[in-house]
Amino acid sequence: MSTDTFHGWACPNKDKPLEWTEMPLKAFDDYAVEMDITHCGICGSDIHTIDSGWGPTDYPCVVGHEITGVCTRVGKKVKKVKVGDRIGVGAQSGSCLECENCKNGDENLCSKGMIPTYNGRWPNGDKSFGGYADKWRGHEHFVFKVPENMSNEIAATFFCAGVTTYSPLKRFGVKPGDKVGVIGIGGLGHYGLQWAKAMGASVVALSHSERKRADAKELGCDDYILTTDKKSMNEHSGTFTHILSTSFGSNFDWESYLGLLKTNGNFIIVGIPETPLTGIPAMMLAMHQISIVGSVIGSPAVIEDMLNFAAAHNVKPWISKYPMKEANEAVKAMREGKARYRFVLEN
Repeated sequence: MSTDTFHGWACPNKDKPLEWTEMPLKAFDDYAVEMDITHCGICGSDIHTIDSGWGPTDYPCVVGHEITGVCTRVGKKVKKVKVGDRIGVGAQSGSCLECENCKNGDENLCSKGMIPTYNGRWPNGDKSFGGYADKWRGHEHFVFKVPENMSNEIAATFFCAGVTTYSPLKRFGVKPGDKVGVIGIGGLGHYGLQWAKAMGASVVALSHSERKRADAKELGCDDYILTTDKKSMNEHSGTFTHILSTSFGSNFDWESYLGLLKTNGNFIIVGIPETPLTGIPAMMLAMHQISIVGSVIGSPAVIEDMLNFAAAHNVKPWISKYPMKEANEAVKAMREGKARYRFVLEN
């Protein structure tokens, strides 16, 4: 029987450990979907939010936006899923569904502001809470059936890391004959490598160390560039059609990375730093007509497309699981860079 509360790992304040706490679910309505959570991926966004890294967090906050589970209750107007379905939800749980962007299929760019799965507010003022928990409740429009040939533990991380990398590569037309570089071989990057390869491109991992070369090869890379090796960087100058940036180090060397791109190339930012971008060489952008673009998650239609594409091309994340009761230990391991390449909490 459904109740209007759940238990989850709430962050009470910055620099505090997560605490297992009873919290209120959003009010149930005609379009509400409720699930018993089976799995939730750990995302870098969770750490930024726990730390108030992207701005002040509305504590207490239950993070986690790579959620899968089993549907347990639906509102009377819900048509997308039914009780008993295996379902998932990502970083977005709501939008106005009425603005131009929403009506054009860009709900993730809602002009009134998307409702994030955690650290947000529903129109009635209820807080949104994420998946480091036993239950979740939200709007049917942002809920998806898990494909039959995917387990919940595998499907979970598609809903943020997967779509965050799939969406811009699809939008900017990656195709056979293209050459795609991926900066950062981690939770986002290991997806980016697989997507680009499945789209038919030549794929190159860009990393500051040698330690992930073997992993990159296993993920389908055609080449591996040690970014601290100037000779290797110069050999690839002006040859990339796309670069997907999933991480930013301090003192990011824009000139070296942008120099890898062909004329009309795209530098795509999906790993969002906590500080403003600086040092971008404007003349280089102009003389080579290079575009620097950002991308955030993906619309519901893109998520559906991604799930179908992943199932067809056997794209799968590399995951390690932690019991939900060990969420604090998993977050600590995430901070220490131990994920290879995505941690998933399991109830």
